[in-house]
Amino acid sequence: MIWCRIARNAPFPRRGLFRPSGEVRARLFTILVNLYRNSLRATRRHGTFLAMDAIAEPGTPALQPGHIALAEMARAIETLPLEQKEAILLVALEGLPYAEAADILKIPLGTLMSRLGRARSALRLATGNPAEPHLRTVK
Repeated sequence: MIWCRIARNAPFPRRGLFRPSGEVRARLFTILVNLYRNSLRATRRHGTFLAMDAIAEPGTPALQPGHIALAEMARAIETLPLEQKEAILLVALEGLPYAEAADILKIPLGTLMSRLGRARSALRLATGNPAEPHLRTVK
């Protein structure tokens, strides 16, 4: 029987205190129950082990690069002259058409496009990345 094997192999540090009185079967059952409870506690404490292949990749990328790029772009926009800043914010941030942005600023459409071009090139230089910012271009 398996319970006899477990009880026989279990350590008994106080073997000298044992007085053979009462039923041996009840004592062995108590030992088995205690061993089972100890093994449950040990598995709860140690948890389960997973292979690295079983762990799924995170579903969303880290947000830090996006926040850093956004903060860098905000600092670069703050360094622009007021006319260029107004033009770039109306067109890129607000998403207004060029004609409407020119009407709001009360300037000709060509002047708005010139300011946008200068603002975009200044932002490219300030951020150091020619691929950014991803702003609309006129065709």
